[in-house]
Amino acid sequence: MKIGIWLVREEAEMLGGFLAKHLPGEISRPWRKTEQSGKAQFEQAFNEFNHWVLVMATGIAVRYLEGLPQNKKTDPAVVVLDEGARYAVSLLSGHEGGANLLAYRVANLTGALPVITTASETCRPLIVGIGCRKGIDADQIQKAVSQALQQINRPLEDVREIATIDLKGEEPGLLEWCTRHHFALHTIKQELLAKRPWVSKTSAWVQKNIGVEGVCEPAALLASVRGELILEKMALNGVTVAIVEDPVWKE
Repeated sequence: MKIGIWLVREEAEMLGGFLAKHLPGEISRPWRKTEQSGKAQFEQAFNEFNHWVLVMATGIAVRYLEGLPQNKKTDPAVVVLDEGARYAVSLLSGHEGGANLLAYRVANLTGALPVITTASETCRPLIVGIGCRKGIDADQIQKAVSQALQQINRPLEDVREIATIDLKGEEPGLLEWCTRHHFALHTIKQELLAKRPWVSKTSAWVQKNIGVEGVCEPAALLASVRGELILEKMALNGVTVAIVEDPVWKE
């Protein structure tokens, strides 16, 4: 994956540098080449990267992209991030090109809200919150999630995303399981979970060792737009699972 990071203002340098370091990616600074407009420079660079993070307003991004997209299977993935790092919007080649997953990566790094609009993802109503002990393997995650879904009589195909605390964002077993099923992993910052506990069953161990009252329930609720907790925390062999459902939009 080759990621380009396009800035439109010098004021975004700090954010761009952070993204370049942690994604990692290569920064473009169009204001340094005054002989060409930023749009013209972007047109020339568009196909040099297969993934783009555009740090700008979506309106500017739409104008930058005018006439460039050709095919959703070959176009670069494009994510738009505002300079305040509030929203990471999957704008182009979301499902096929990987912009949806890139939006989650950017969101997890910055604390932004990932914005995904592709039908294959948004028509799935379930968010699964997961907490786990260190060293849990993918098969243990699989057993716990399968049991949780069985309790509410729902298939794995109804799951849109997996949510957990940022401290578990690099847990190998959890990452392997998410990759196995092509799920995006949405990590919620520890301090945010601490401020919004929303747990039905507190955990003394988690409170002592991590500083929050629980992980799976508040993580799933925070990852949802307007979801309802339909399965309270369920524990199985070092894995905790809670399930939130986003309701179907009704007038």
